[in-house]
Amino acid sequence: MDLDHQGLTRLPELPAGLEYLSAYDNELSELPDELWDLDRLAVLNLAANRLTTIPAAIARLTALHTLDLGHNQLTELPTELGDLPNLTEYLYLSDNRLTRLPDELTRLGRLRYLSATDNGLESLPSDLSGLRELRELRLYRNDLRELPDSIGELSALRELHLRGNHLTELPASIGKLRDLRYLDLRENELRTLPDGLAELPLVKLDLRWNRWLETPPWLDDLDDCLVLR
Repeated sequence: MDLDHQGLTRLPELPAGLEYLSAYDNELSELPDELWDLDRLAVLNLAANRLTTIPAAIARLTALHTLDLGHNQLTELPTELGDLPNLTEYLYLSDNRLTRLPDELTRLGRLRYLSATDNGLESLPSDLSGLRELRELRLYRNDLRELPDSIGELSALRELHLRGNHLTELPASIGKLRDLRYLDLRENELRTLPDGLAELPLVKLDLRWNRWLETPPWLDDLDDCLVLR
């Protein structure tokens, strides 16, 4: 069901058995209880509305594999998001007012794409190892000052986007990301880089606008990698 760009302030009656619902770019500030009874819903797009909360009842959407909550006014997320067993494809949380992600999100062991850009995230869950299938992690334009050591446990990660934070260093464990191809570190406060980056199969490493960065000698020896600095 496509309800995009219709100026809705409330959702209409939703048919049972619905598998796809997009209500992008409306005026929704609350959601009907019947939404959480759609046990066959696989794709839910509620982006660009006026939502300030998401109820714990979202855990009842057990068929959901794609969820877009971006461009709302969320200040926190229900811990029950971590209880969605089939959330595998896409979780988009960008452009909200989040200062933290619940630890329970790391139970999404089959999730491939997570974006929480343009928030006010000050930290990440300390143990990220549960996100073992994550391919792409986008965290640019937040308030992160450090990354947990467990970032190195994201063994399937291919893209890591960290532009526009306040990072002064990276944990040595980042050298364990043996599938990492793209690493965006623009607009941080980096002073050094861990030597382990030299061993990764990077295709692009973007270091621009880190004015205090001391360039390591191995940077010029990265084969087949576009290095921007």
